[in-house]
Amino acid sequence: MIDKPNNVELINFNNDMNIRKEIKNPILIHLNEYETINNEKELQLKILSNLQAFFLQLGNGFTLVGNEYKIINKGKLYFIDILLFNYEFNHFVVVELKFRELRQSDKGEIELYMKLVDKHIKKHFHGNTIGIIISKEQEEFIATYVSEDDIIPLTYRLFD
Repeated sequence: MIDKPNNVELINFNNDMNIRKEIKNPILIHLNEYETINNEKELQLKILSNLQAFFLQLGNGFTLVGNEYKIINKGKLYFIDILLFNYEFNHFVVVELKFRELRQSDKGEIELYMKLVDKHIKKHFHGNTIGIIISKEQEEFIATYVSEDDIIPLTYRLFD
């Protein structure tokens, strides 16, 4: 039997901690007076240029693993828009950006990326990989298709 010191808390990552409860919705993206976002790349750059604000809205424990994160599988190259890790919940988080309405194929794409992260990056002690899809619906960025517990819907609002 191993005794734990009084000031150390053992964390069981398989308990009912839920990353969904931590993420604020909507996530606000602040634009300067003359700034616009016209495509996925500009949205990605805006998020990356203001990571601290983005992470504060996602909740505690997020860190950037990479953007345009490259994974090679069976000789084919894949790029994940933004790959995060949450050290409090022990999950990788795949973020995919779509500058158009969401399509059924987007769910398949993010599930593929989540499986690639599981196969090539995730270790046995990490929790399930989580996916976030952000698409453009009129003038808002919103994820509308969610059928898996591991895909999280978020709304993005742009404001001056």
